[in-house]
Amino acid sequence: MGLSLPEPKGHQRDVVFLNERGHCVVLGTAGSGKTTMAVHRAHYLATAPGIGGRTLLVTFNKALVTYLKSMGTAPPNLQIETYHAFARSYLERRTGAMVRICTLKRDLVERALEEARERLPGRALVKRPLEFFLDELHWVVGHGIDRQTYVEGRTRRVGRGRPLQRSDREVVFAIYQRYEQLRAEAGYEYDFDNMASSALALLRDDPTDRHYRHVIVDEGQDFTPEMIRSLAAAIPGDGSLTFFGDYAQQIYGSRMSWRSLGLHVPRGIVEFAHNYRNSRQIAQLAQSISEMPHFKDEVDLVQPTRPAADGPKPTIVQSPSTERQLAEAARTALALGIDRQVAILMRTREHEAELKRLLADSRVPVERLHRNLPRWTDQPGVFYGTYPAAKGFEFDSVILPFCDASDLPKASEVEAHGPEEARARGGRQLYVAVTRARTELVILHSGKLTDLLPNEMSDLYVRVGP
Repeated sequence: MGLSLPEPKGHQRDVVFLNERGHCVVLGTAGSGKTTMAVHRAHYLATAPGIGGRTLLVTFNKALVTYLKSMGTAPPNLQIETYHAFARSYLERRTGAMVRICTLKRDLVERALEEARERLPGRALVKRPLEFFLDELHWVVGHGIDRQTYVEGRTRRVGRGRPLQRSDREVVFAIYQRYEQLRAEAGYEYDFDNMASSALALLRDDPTDRHYRHVIVDEGQDFTPEMIRSLAAAIPGDGSLTFFGDYAQQIYGSRMSWRSLGLHVPRGIVEFAHNYRNSRQIAQLAQSISEMPHFKDEVDLVQPTRPAADGPKPTIVQSPSTERQLAEAARTALALGIDRQVAILMRTREHEAELKRLLADSRVPVERLHRNLPRWTDQPGVFYGTYPAAKGFEFDSVILPFCDASDLPKASEVEAHGPEEARARGGRQLYVAVTRARTELVILHSGKLTDLLPNEMSDLYVRVGP
């Protein structure tokens, strides 16, 4: 069974009918109904007499496409797809050639890095972990930065701590160029990062009529600047681009403001602070997380107003071991999943196989959250997956095992990005996970509770266990 598209509430209705020409930016807090507004606006722009036309509703991953498509029947003029599906389709139309996307990036960058280590054995930079270089190259390509701009440090890199020295930036860019060479030798022109820049370059010189008149971006905070710039270039002069985002939930790569995207918003941004999703108790915890020192930076955060809906306080459960945490999470989810939607969310996929075993042989429907999610339903059941996999979704109850200080932030992220940036990223991941819960939240740990959450002795929680 699919979902029924919720009716917009109050000021949300105004967003549906925003200016149908130019750029619009809508920022909201978690639970403010951004996705509802995005879908309603997409339906309106696809069908409105005189101003309507082919419309693209684009989001970050395939699972969210499945979710959006479940929200009512889309009119014929409305296409709902991921950014990379849009870019691939455009590149193939424009070049007349099939687009093959390289899935070997990690291996090829690692090879380029190993070569740099052999060439520069005493250089501290090349001793840094692979994840650091993957993240840095994603940032460079996603921002459309050329070699000279990067090496000279003309663009400020938010969220990395101490800036790299010029000589180190030269090494990083040389690793990137070697990766490009290795990718070409493997027979690939594109990877998931450079598709946006490639599409943008072609769109800027494309004299043909645009395929879409209107573009709506859902979860826009996770798109790179080059993705947004290419979407802005994909509309005609009498078309529109509407950007929906929440920078508190920006978890993919380094943080940036919508102002770096090249959008022109003469009438100013529209902000939504009211939380329609979470109970007052869960919203209070989420706001406390967003006010912690490691969460602060310079991007555009909308401070939420607390909703009136009441519910139980989040529960902290201390278990004797990691194994008991997982068993407790499965037992609780299956009990709750009889009459509501429940999600077990984890920072990584490390324990998914064991959790799947614990959830098996139950009469309660169980579904893994992943990019190829085949359908979405509003029926009771248990879902499980990572924090990022749950972005854009909501559940009656959410269970978060492994909220130990030893797991959040991950040691590998501390090594790759430094403690300050690892804490900032971990805090945002946790914020996303917490705000998926409508009414009930259970947090499990065995050792010391992560300090990415407010102190466990505060009155935000109810505690169970020793």
